[in-house]
Amino acid sequence: MLIIGITGGTGCGKTTVVNQIVKELSGKEVTVVSQDSYYRDMSHLPYSERVKVNFDHPSSIDFDLLKEHLMALKEGKSVESPVYSFVEHNRTGETVLIHPTKVIIVEGILIFSHADIRRLFDIKIYVHADSDERLIRRIKRDTTERGRDVEEVLHRYQTTLKPMHLQFIEPTKEYADIIIPNNRRNNVAIDIIKTIVHNRIYQTVS
Repeated sequence: MLIIGITGGTGCGKTTVVNQIVKELSGKEVTVVSQDSYYRDMSHLPYSERVKVNFDHPSSIDFDLLKEHLMALKEGKSVESPVYSFVEHNRTGETVLIHPTKVIIVEGILIFSHADIRRLFDIKIYVHADSDERLIRRIKRDTTERGRDVEEVLHRYQTTLKPMHLQFIEPTKEYADIIIPNNRRNNVAIDIIKTIVHNRIYQTVS
């Protein structure tokens, strides 16, 4: 099994890079695991308190459960991944069954900040994008998909997202094996990754 970690700031285009890799493989060979599914259960808090949680801090992620699930997948076991609602700021109580495959892609803004999780990755990829572009994408996504208004998005950006990015995300570039610029000039980096993935999962033992 090949485990690939893909990180970068919010709105950097991680999903685009993931999709570029996934489309090269059949559905039976690759599974995507999102860090967002592993936000901690906040059922003990009312909605008015959940909206105040700093979801851009590593403490908001249940890394123990994520590690447990990744280890189980490496051992060939299926896992029940939580389902998270960004509208309710909480887990839904439902789960999704994830089966082990030849390639597991783990994506999320904070996955390189946790040493135990980082060590599980065979390839570590950091997607870089201009901060203004990331903010624009964040506004578009949160207002259309997550029920936020522009004022709330901008407030979160100024008070938590930007400082957390500078403290916990940007510094993890140093752990990356490959840094991909998220623009039209990223084709070479994507091709390199595709080649590595193909060589690792299709190589034959002589």
